[in-house]
Amino acid sequence: MDKHHNKSTQKDYKRHKTDSKNLFVGGLIVLLIAVAPFVFYSYKGLPNDSQVWETPLFTITTSYYSINAYAWFIVGKVVPLYLLLLWFFTCKHWWHWIILVPIAMYSFQLWGIFNQNRNLDELELYYILPLMMFLVPAVYLVRAKLFSNLRKDDLKSFEEELMLKKTAWQQIKDLFR
Repeated sequence: MDKHHNKSTQKDYKRHKTDSKNLFVGGLIVLLIAVAPFVFYSYKGLPNDSQVWETPLFTITTSYYSINAYAWFIVGKVVPLYLLLLWFFTCKHWWHWIILVPIAMYSFQLWGIFNQNRNLDELELYYILPLMMFLVPAVYLVRAKLFSNLRKDDLKSFEEELMLKKTAWQQIKDLFR
């Protein structure tokens, strides 16, 4: 009787320890999401009339209109980037890899801001295109394989279905069935 009670107590302790850890991690994620608007509007506390910002620790010089505008560009990319990263690392769905496309887009835009390139949204498409050419078909094939396994279709019937001539509307409807 004591052994059974002891095992039950150990399981309850382990479950409580896991629940406490999950609560802590969940609370941290909620805090990171809740602090996003404050991080975004932090640029308002920076100088609005100068292209140079000197502090005892560092000096920032920008070719943008002002330090305030430069910070606005940065937080406009950093906040969505860190929210997307948070979503990517906490998402348990099979499609979460496609979130890498907007993560790459914001990363290249942020890189352009740090290099103080005025053509912010022009060149990152050329860098993101190879990623998209690999990632989008890979995610779609994973989706097709999952749904094929769910319906118990074999690969031959899947290929036959792909060869059928369908209207654009039928193809779109098939994507969501």
